[in-house]
Amino acid sequence: MSLRSNVFYNKRLMLLMVSITASSALLLSACNDSNTQADTEAVEAVADLSVFEGCYTVSHDEPAQIKVSQQDGAWVMQMKEPASAKRVWDDAEPLEVLENSDIPKFFSIDPDNVDAVIGRPDRVLVLAHIKPVYANIDPLLDSEYLSYIYRGANTIYRVECDEVNTDILANPHANIIIDNVGTDS
Repeated sequence: MSLRSNVFYNKRLMLLMVSITASSALLLSACNDSNTQADTEAVEAVADLSVFEGCYTVSHDEPAQIKVSQQDGAWVMQMKEPASAKRVWDDAEPLEVLENSDIPKFFSIDPDNVDAVIGRPDRVLVLAHIKPVYANIDPLLDSEYLSYIYRGANTIYRVECDEVNTDILANPHANIIIDNVGTDS
């Protein structure tokens, strides 16, 4: 082979190698991007519902009122019964995972700050777990848990489960006398 044809051959070989390398890189990066996107969507689709397992109350100084647990592979909730019921917890009601797009129907929080939402099929009760990082910086949140209970949303508190009946039907305000302020009687 002449020197001129050898240089021509090497240039063509180099061009072919660069083309193959560039094509391979594009192909691999495209595959990698789609896999990463699919992996991200799969992680978002499967929320860690174990953050809900436990008991909750509406105030730090009250006993547990709601219990969330997993029974036979399904998530359920139970409410405390009064002593007259002869049992501590009522029958288990099913819970289901809600989509993040449903969050604005129940809570005034950016769905990006919520990592799991679960609720009864009738949506009388919906629980949301706030990402701990966000709960720590939002001055309006003093708990990582939000509850929506029949048209009202508020924070709730995770407490130790107990097996003591609570009379949740009692009126805690029955003996309070409210005087009119600023009247001369």
